[in-house]
Amino acid sequence: MAKAKSAPARQTSQTPRQARNVRILDGLRRLAILIFLATAVPVLILRWVSPPASLFMLIDRIEALLDGDWHYRQHYRWTPWSGISRQAKLAVVASEDQTFVRHLGFDFMAMGKALEKNRSGATVRGGSTITQQTAKNLFLYPGRSYLRKLLEAYFTTLIELSWPKQRILEVYLNIAEFGSGIYGVGAASQIFFGKPAARLGSEEAAALAAVLPSPKHRSPSHPTPAELARRQWILEQMRYLSGTHALDDL
Repeated sequence: MAKAKSAPARQTSQTPRQARNVRILDGLRRLAILIFLATAVPVLILRWVSPPASLFMLIDRIEALLDGDWHYRQHYRWTPWSGISRQAKLAVVASEDQTFVRHLGFDFMAMGKALEKNRSGATVRGGSTITQQTAKNLFLYPGRSYLRKLLEAYFTTLIELSWPKQRILEVYLNIAEFGSGIYGVGAASQIFFGKPAARLGSEEAAALAAVLPSPKHRSPSHPTPAELARRQWILEQMRYLSGTHALDDL
């Protein structure tokens, strides 16, 4: 009995267009992996290594030189968590992000309120959390665009996934600008109050936190009536947060 002939194997072949699409997709996949590694690795390293500077500091220095400000000088001093008073930590959280210990990088309620007030013409903060501000100061360039917002969300997520809350607040306190060219609570404490950050009291901490929304135009040494009012508000919020033990887990 003759054996039945098996059907010939179907040969698959790609058209030039399909082959090109495969190469493009493969290239995009490789590029995405490279971009992820190039951004995620530095974020992971900075969980343990203190940053020598932030991108915001470098851009600030370059802009000063381009403007011909040869006398511009930056003051930056890294101060470890143990060298920062509890009052300074509490003041910044009270001023900038009272849900810091609870959220995962984004405070959507605060963002919604800020958007509503901006539409009404009121001048308010942008609703950015401490983690978002850390991401912007550390890794991003100044400006407003959809791309920058996307990068901000990306780095914010990386930081929240890689760092504990204590580290996020520690880095923020060290790279935030407290005056023109004055970066970090350690440098600000010495310049404005002549003492290390570990000895900052409630009033002094509130004075520093009050300038954070606009550090180049505000000064703890020469407060306006509006800034004095903000200091009092921060002190009230500090007392409230202290009663809730908001920072006990950090």
